[in-house]
Amino acid sequence: MTLHACQPGYEAFLAKELPMGALERGEGWVRADQGSFPDLCFAHLSLSEPNELRGETARKLAQALTDFFMTTSRGEKYEQAWPLVVEGALGLERRARGVQDAFLDLTKARMARVAKLAAPGRPPRGEARGLFAYLAGDDRLYASRRALFGGQRRMADDPRAPSRSYLKIEEAYAVLGAEPREGEAVVDLGAAPGGWSFSAAKRGARVLAIDNGPLKAGAADNPLIEHRMEDAFKCEASADWLFCDMVEDPDRVLGLLEGWLARGGCRRFVVNLKFGRHDPLPLLRRARSLKDRCELLLARHLYHDREELTLVGDLPWS
Repeated sequence: MTLHACQPGYEAFLAKELPMGALERGEGWVRADQGSFPDLCFAHLSLSEPNELRGETARKLAQALTDFFMTTSRGEKYEQAWPLVVEGALGLERRARGVQDAFLDLTKARMARVAKLAAPGRPPRGEARGLFAYLAGDDRLYASRRALFGGQRRMADDPRAPSRSYLKIEEAYAVLGAEPREGEAVVDLGAAPGGWSFSAAKRGARVLAIDNGPLKAGAADNPLIEHRMEDAFKCEASADWLFCDMVEDPDRVLGLLEGWLARGGCRRFVVNLKFGRHDPLPLLRRARSLKDRCELLLARHLYHDREELTLVGDLPWS
């Protein structure tokens, strides 16, 4: 069995992604009858073989979680930091923090050295071993020692950033595990008002920003950003990075990406697809068909995404 957490409101899409469908779902989570971790767009956190624990109060849930951790830790050696993640469904975030705090207090009393090595917060993208818990209700918690993280996380804003979209590109770097470096070239299609261009330029990258609209705030008059008022679909430049965040038909944007990949126009890309109120699963299938052209391709519904999804990818080095 697995339990998957997502943004509240997107549980139906997550359930449709699962190869074997859903056993049960609530606000922000889906439980499935499968033993493996499939690559999911809408899941932010997936727990392997979660144990259901019960408790009427946060303290009792923390006691049950502590007992689970003590039992499953027998024979383990803790010599370095280990991840601790306690999250909750919609409206249960505060209770989850209370459970985590109480768990740490209880564990310090019984395993002080191990408790000091706990590292609260989501680890980077990939599988991890530690302690992972998800509150599916006031008195119901799922706990596991193994989890998969999609890389999504809340990002810190920059007051100089021209728009909220800056947060999406910052999060996309975390998913990809790479970011533009000083001296690299970036083409940003649909750049205005410039959140993504600003993000690359603040790292020292040179940016060609393509959009008929104006750049604002930290992207305006930035010496590392060249702004061209042109049709993004006609751009034939080449660069280390391709950025694309346009309010356009997502199938048309995917066709644009396919063209860039076919001609080897970039080495890495971050492309946002707006699916609106339509079913994103056909779009996902088409996007994933590009995997054979890429060293790495991931589709993610980011923490900062709304009715959209984000593709990040690495191309094979020539």
